[in-house]
Amino acid sequence: MTLIRSASLRQLVSLPGLLALALVTLSAASLTGEANATPSELNPIAASYSASMDKGLSINGSAQRTLKQQPDGSWKYDFNVDSFIADINESVIFRWDEGRVVPIEYRYRLDGLMVRDRSRALNFNWPAKSMSGSYDGESFTVPLAANALDPLGFQLQLRQDLKAGKKEMHYTVADEDDFDEDQFRVIGEEVESTRFGELQTVKVEKVREDDSKRETLMWFAPALDYLLVRLIQVEPDGSRYEVRLDDADLTD
Repeated sequence: MTLIRSASLRQLVSLPGLLALALVTLSAASLTGEANATPSELNPIAASYSASMDKGLSINGSAQRTLKQQPDGSWKYDFNVDSFIADINESVIFRWDEGRVVPIEYRYRLDGLMVRDRSRALNFNWPAKSMSGSYDGESFTVPLAANALDPLGFQLQLRQDLKAGKKEMHYTVADEDDFDEDQFRVIGEEVESTRFGELQTVKVEKVREDDSKRETLMWFAPALDYLLVRLIQVEPDGSRYEVRLDDADLTD
């Protein structure tokens, strides 16, 4: 077992009502890593991240990710946030098919004092080629896009594809009762100063329209088996959110 530890304090900086956005940014863009795994293998993991905003009030909170294999051979990937402003519980159960995430059941819930409660559910029926679910209580059933991924499982797929040496990644990701086409690309390598020392990292960006004022950048450490160590998102209003790895338990 490879064990990585840092300070236990998770400091999250935000404006009232915006902490949830910083944490959802973490949910939408951060990945897990597993020690000593090839691109076609998965191992369990538990990791914690902290988030900050470049202005506003200081609020304590924590975000944890876990990946575990279930008794039936499927996998469950969880993302949980516990903070003063908002709690987030997000999970997906999926099959791992020779290097590919095949989602089965996705669940999401956001609730808190300063945010509107939200819930989402997606069920993937691959034999029937349909996806059913609900968004804030409204139910739907739509045709299932080929090789579709859920909003959480695509993050695992991205990491595995980076491990396989890919430089350009395209994913069809379920979004409510429709599907989005998301694109990522490797834009270089940089040495990052982390809580675990100086690490060589692969820098990845989410590809957006040329006139987009939103920017998402991610840094993955090959020495930690492509574990995400840093994420930055810049919003159209100039707000800047940063996510950093706090600690991780990688099991080989």
